[in-house]
Amino acid sequence: MSDAPIPARAALLWLPALGVPARKYERLGAALAARGIALGVHEWRGTGAHPARPSRRDDWGYRELLVEDIPATRSALSAAHPGMPLLYGGHSIGAQFAVLAAALHGGAEGLVAVGSGVPHWRLFPGPLRWLVGAFGHALPPLTRAVGSYPGHRLGFAGREAGQLMRDWAQTVRRGHYDGLPGLPERLGERIAALDLPFLGLRLAEDRLVPAASLRALVAATGTRSASERVLHAEHLGVAADHFAWMREPRAVADAIAGWWPGGRGGFSS
Repeated sequence: MSDAPIPARAALLWLPALGVPARKYERLGAALAARGIALGVHEWRGTGAHPARPSRRDDWGYRELLVEDIPATRSALSAAHPGMPLLYGGHSIGAQFAVLAAALHGGAEGLVAVGSGVPHWRLFPGPLRWLVGAFGHALPPLTRAVGSYPGHRLGFAGREAGQLMRDWAQTVRRGHYDGLPGLPERLGERIAALDLPFLGLRLAEDRLVPAASLRALVAATGTRSASERVLHAEHLGVAADHFAWMREPRAVADAIAGWWPGGRGGFSS
């Protein structure tokens, strides 16, 4: 299939993985444009071209990203594509934020998750379960002591805001989104009210997102139209892990473009 752009039939607000700059999704944007989906990629505060950098003095969490930052990108995408169906989606933590943003602000006509799910420690298999659980308990004291999260030194994500990682760790420990600082206390009820077509794409070799994690994210919503597809290396042309697909995103773009606007199907293994 040629990667020449064609007229768009939907716009997709895309939220990146933790610590991943927006420019890393340029290939995905080109592949989707060739399939009639316009991609608008959000730049996380503190990442890539965004001028802010986390520190003890400059800190933020889920509230700032969801209430202040994401709506601005959503408004810009809607203005660029007026009257077009607007989808919310993302990669890894980005898809979690897509669900949260849809629950808080509305405006979405469909949800897309790539390599994402609820990061509850109990959803991970074997010894990894205890490692993830321990990490979720270690993050609050670590980030308060350092003033931010030194992911560039620990090998997981980048240098991130301390409150952001404490909020993430709360979901790791509890398995839900209620009680996050500065957000509605019963956010789970708003998530459960989302009855939108939901596409979940899981990478077959992705140890960071087990199948149970993705299914927990879908189940948290009220969707009656959920589709899951598992992408293997032979589909992608690269390793089917958490990040490699970004280098060869055509299979992911094919799955998204083929799913919308139908949004129908069931879970497969």
